[in-house]
Formats: sequence, C-alpha cells, structure tokens
Amino acid sequence: MALNMNNHVFKGHRTLLGNKFVTYGEVELPTRYDIFQKSGNGFDWGNGGKSSTQLAFSMLYQVSNQELAAEYATQFANDIVRTLNTRDWIISTADILKWIDQNCEQKEKEEESPQMERLKAVKKPKKLKTNVVKEICKELDITQKNLAEILEVPEGTVSSWAVKNEIPRLGKKAIEFYILNTKNQKIVDSYRSFIQLLEAS
Repeated sequence: MALNMNNHVFKGHRTLLGNKFVTYGEVELPTRYDIFQKSGNGFDWGNGGKSSTQLAFSMLYQVSNQELAAEYATQFANDIVRTLNTRDWIISTADILKWIDQNCEQKEKEEESPQMERLKAVKKPKKLKTNVVKEICKELDITQKNLAEILEVPEGTVSSWAVKNEIPRLGKKAIEFYILNTKNQKIVDSYRSFIQLLEAS
C-alpha cells in the first residue's frame, strides 16, 4: 500500500465470485506448497481452516524463515488470519514483525533470514518520529486540509490523526482508494491524449 513507503505490505482481495488473491509488494504471494502444504485450495482468510494456515505460513515465511513459519503458522492463522473477515484487507510487514516479536521464541527469532533483517532496517525510521499523515501528504503533494477535503472528513479529524500519528483502518482504505483512482485517472487522461494525437495527425 502506498501508506507504507516501501510497499512492504500484504494485500488480500476476494472477488464477488469468490476468487481469492493475495499479494506482497504488489506481487502475487506464492503458496509455498513445495515446503509446506496444508491446503490444496490456495489461500483463504476469516476462518480457521487449512487454507488460512497456508496463508499464515506464506506470510510468515515471506518475512522470516521456514522453521519459524512452520512452527507458528497455526497460531498466526488463529490470531491474525482468522480475524480478516472482510473481502479486502491490508497488513504491513511491521505489524507481522511486531507479532513475531511478541509470540515467537527468542532462539527462532535469532535465526532470522537476511530479508527479515533488511525489513527491520526499513521500519527503524518510524522510530524517529516519522509522521504517517505528513508522509502521505508529502507523497501526494497536498496539505492536511486537502486530505480532509478528499476524504470528506473534518479538518480536525485529520489533525487528530497527525497528533496520534495513526490513521484508522477505514481512513487508510479511503486514502488507498484515492491513490488508486488518481493513478487510473492518469492512465485514462494519457490514453485520451494519445487518441487526440492520432486524430490530429
């Protein structure tokens, strides 16, 4: 998601027809059947089934190592994946690393993959009081007042988010939708310009 400046987030989407897609950094998340197979039906969420455990393993494996992912897949599925009872969801790498810190044995955490070390380095700047609202406004090149107008909320609400350095889930989704809509609009505008160019030649 654009809110995480390095795209280190997991996104899930369930279509109206029931098809399920999970991505990490905008790339489809592998099921990892080759090293861990609980389900033959891909990923699922919002329940405690085998497909949810498969998703839990793949998410943990993506940010840690095979041993930790296999050991804690069921617990992660029950604690996190089971609570994802919406069609669309987003979880940041930082949230998963926080869960690992709180739930996994120290020995397994010490055997972290090089990728996990890099990801920890990515989230360290957040401890230097980086403000998520200011970062979003900077990325979109807008003011907090503009952001409030876009989301159709009082300016004081956005100011409150900035003070708390936290945006509620619905606010994040609205911002993500706005960013996606802006990108799509640019594509449409570019296409129209191209058509006009063809018609003029």
